[in-house]
Amino acid sequence: MSEVQKNIIGRRTVYRFIEKKIQKSSLDNAFEAARFAPSHKNTNPWRFYVMGEKTRNTLVPIVEELSRKKCIDNGLEISDDVVERARNKILKIPVLVAVTSQLSPDDSFRQEEDYAASVCAIHNFVLSLWAEGIGSQWSTGSITRHKIIYDALAISPEKERVIGLLKVGYPEKIPEPKKKDLSEIRFYLD
Repeated sequence: MSEVQKNIIGRRTVYRFIEKKIQKSSLDNAFEAARFAPSHKNTNPWRFYVMGEKTRNTLVPIVEELSRKKCIDNGLEISDDVVERARNKILKIPVLVAVTSQLSPDDSFRQEEDYAASVCAIHNFVLSLWAEGIGSQWSTGSITRHKIIYDALAISPEKERVIGLLKVGYPEKIPEPKKKDLSEIRFYLD
C-alpha cells in the first residue's frame, strides 16, 4: 500500500485536541495542497480564513444563543455546561479556519462545480495536515449559515458561501473508523 493510500485510509475526523501549537509551516503546507485541488475551468473558488482570537470572540454571543436554541428545539434543559461546551468549540480549538466557496448565482452549474472543487480543496488540506499528525473536523453547524460569520470574515454572502469551519489540532484521541463494507458502495455493472 502506498503512503498516499495509507494517509487516505488512516485519516479520521478528530473531535478532541491537545493543547499544542500548530506550526505556521504545517498550515502553509496544507494550504499549498489545497491550492492544487482540481477545479472546473480553473476557477479556484475556495478561500480559507484563519480565525484569530478577536474574530472568534465576535462569534461567541451568537454561538451561545444558537446553543440555547438547539437545546429548546430538542426539548433539552439549557445548562451552563452545554453553553460552555458550545463556546469552547470556537475558542479552545488550536486553529479554526472558515472555508468559503465563491458564488455564481447566474450559473448554477458553475456554482455546483465550484462547490465540489472547494470540497476537494478542503480534503487536500486535511490530508496534508493528517500526514503531519494533525487532525481536523469539518463542521457545518448553524453558525456557518448565520450573518455573524459573514460579518466576522468581512465577506459578502452574495459573493461567497461559508461551507464550513475546520477545527484543527493534534488529536487527543483518534477515533475508530465506522465505514460501510466495500460491497455496499461499489458496484460493477455489465
